[in-house]
Amino acid sequence: MFNTLEYEHDFMVTCEIERLDCTSCGTCWDSCPDFFEQNPDDSLSQINEKFRIEGNIGQGDVPADLEDCIKEAVDVCPVQIIHLID
Repeated sequence: MFNTLEYEHDFMVTCEIERLDCTSCGTCWDSCPDFFEQNPDDSLSQINEKFRIEGNIGQGDVPADLEDCIKEAVDVCPVQIIHLID
């Protein structure tokens, strides 16, 4: 089982997805499948449960070891709805 304490000190950045504008193209979960996934109910992108902030499927803490692939997902999103916030 995932232990959130192992990542606690590595979170420097927050990621937000504007889910209502998502086109379900899959580029984010293809670019960084450990962080992004497709919601089975509405087919939109969401953040993997272990990284969510207070259970919010559209907001999560970015672990240092996934920051590069998350930045790639931000860059390749065709509708630019994924944002990193310091």
